[in-house]
Amino acid sequence: MAGLLDQRREDRDEAEIPTAGMADIAFLLLIFFLVTTTINVDTGIGMTLPPKLDPNQKPPPVKERNLFKILVNAQGDLLIEEEPASIGQLRRRVKAHVTNYGENPDLAVSPDKAVISIKTDAQTPYDTYVEVLDEVWMAYREIWDSIARSGQTPQGDDVGLDQTYSSYQEYYNTLDPGDDNKIRDAFGAQISIAEPDTGE
Repeated sequence: MAGLLDQRREDRDEAEIPTAGMADIAFLLLIFFLVTTTINVDTGIGMTLPPKLDPNQKPPPVKERNLFKILVNAQGDLLIEEEPASIGQLRRRVKAHVTNYGENPDLAVSPDKAVISIKTDAQTPYDTYVEVLDEVWMAYREIWDSIARSGQTPQGDDVGLDQTYSSYQEYYNTLDPGDDNKIRDAFGAQISIAEPDTGE
């Protein structure tokens, strides 16, 4: 009796796990992860640049007092109006320049005449350039936040908002595509970014 059972066990093939489809499954998983994975790409700073000017056309005149000059050299040192300065001073000085309304004869006549000029060297550290640009934009952002909260420009002119907002971002989120941005229309930003010096 025992011999018969042993013989049956020997005649029976051992069960195997089918592996023929494993390569197909692995290949499909690989394709799935390739298609669904997002890869972060450093896209730089998104800016809309104006069209290239005709070489024969002269740039529009800008009064010296309306021009606020920022220079960042190859070592990342900052010059504001040709004087050494720190990035921490930049926001305050930009705000003072654009909100002068003609009071100080060394600063801009009015916000719509004020031009912030940023010039760099070809070897300027990218991080420093981004910090400088951020500080300039944050100066304007703080002014726009103030206008959104009060409904008035720093000089006291009404900008025509339907209501006040806690911040410029809250106001901006209410705008539909194609709507006029009343805050930016009342207090625009004019930032000139010159081509870097290449030393040639």
